[in-house]
Amino acid sequence: MIRRPTYNNRCFHSSAVDEFIKDLSGRIADKELSDLFVNCFPNTLDTTVRFNYNDGIPDTFIITGDIDAMWLRDSTAQVWHYLPLVNEDTKLKELIHGLLNRQLKSVRIDPYANAFNNTAKESVWSGDLTEMKPEVYERKWEVDSLCYVIRLAYGFYKTTNNKKYFTNVWKESFDLIIKTFKEQQRKNGRGTYKFGRITSWSTDTVPGDGYGNPVKPNGMIVSIFRPSDDATIFPLLVPSNLFAVKSLRQLSEIYNEIYDDKTAAIDATNLADEIENAVYNYAVTEHLDYGKIFAYEIDGFGNRLFMDDANIPSLLSLPYLGIIENRDELYLNTRKFILSENNPYYFKGKAGDGVGSPHTLIDRIWHLSIIVRALTGNNEDEIVHCLKLLKNTHADTWFMHESFDKDNPYNYTRSWFAWANSLFGELIVKINNDYPDLLKRIY
Repeated sequence: MIRRPTYNNRCFHSSAVDEFIKDLSGRIADKELSDLFVNCFPNTLDTTVRFNYNDGIPDTFIITGDIDAMWLRDSTAQVWHYLPLVNEDTKLKELIHGLLNRQLKSVRIDPYANAFNNTAKESVWSGDLTEMKPEVYERKWEVDSLCYVIRLAYGFYKTTNNKKYFTNVWKESFDLIIKTFKEQQRKNGRGTYKFGRITSWSTDTVPGDGYGNPVKPNGMIVSIFRPSDDATIFPLLVPSNLFAVKSLRQLSEIYNEIYDDKTAAIDATNLADEIENAVYNYAVTEHLDYGKIFAYEIDGFGNRLFMDDANIPSLLSLPYLGIIENRDELYLNTRKFILSENNPYYFKGKAGDGVGSPHTLIDRIWHLSIIVRALTGNNEDEIVHCLKLLKNTHADTWFMHESFDKDNPYNYTRSWFAWANSLFGELIVKINNDYPDLLKRIY
């Protein structure tokens, strides 16, 4: 069933996106799967975009869905699957250019914030015990937020092959990202950031007087919150640090090729090397059942947390983000652990199986994790398993959700979660490119 808004009620129109949907949906034999793709692929453009020009400069604000705020992470993920189409549609290119303008401006406002308001106003979280600004919706420090900004900038550069967008103002934001990462290595004290929230929800606030549990500096970056917006237990969050390694190498290339700043390029590369060495020295450990695997979080004192969370970056998502090959032995060991009942947030029930998150407590499987499992899988049977799960758990809404009960997909959270819809669209595109015969089947 097609559930897109009518043409006049869509937030943004792209002829390239509409033509792409028409072409690819026609190749999908399974009508239900085809309709899911038609609904999900354009959902960000249809429902979440606020685009305009300020003095001739494009500006794009993208809400996450049912929350009227823009997350740096989500907004990148929501448009990532449109990048291959920007050279066919000037308006779409301007939209992503405008989003980067907005994201990099947001970084300059507060590099520690994860989510922003469209205009300066009071947030529902204005009472948080941290340095809130009127442009900030929420100020949870998450390493991945800044990584996603770099990911989009780098992807935009590589797709358009055009340096003109990369102004000196953008460079100020990139420099601030480096500065923030270094401050949160905590080699010279705990830094300027702290956070507290008056709440009974333990994962929504921070121990240690707002600085998190103690860490022993080892070169990794402290992330007080996870990409789920939940507080870390051990603040050296492994998947986010590996994402930072990837992002810093991309930023080094930007500094070198676009800004001709060799010093900054070398600095970014050196920081990436330092973080990567620390991860492999401190966060790779022997598991009782799975051999050498990545821990999810560590503290530098030798304590490690073995789990995974559905939100990306996750350990499961590392190949998707281009961090490690999906046939790497260390990753495969880690993957076996993640997709087993030894991972406390892997759930299996009547409706299916997959990874959840402390964010939605126990027994709830996230569509993001099922999609990522398919995106990082290396055999057709596993991809088919994931497609069937996605098809059978949309609960007649014809969209992806945040999570669903492992025994009842009609018991779900967040009916309007654009990130999950975008990622589903990206999965179908990847399957069409890599396993086109799979789309010729009825599931």
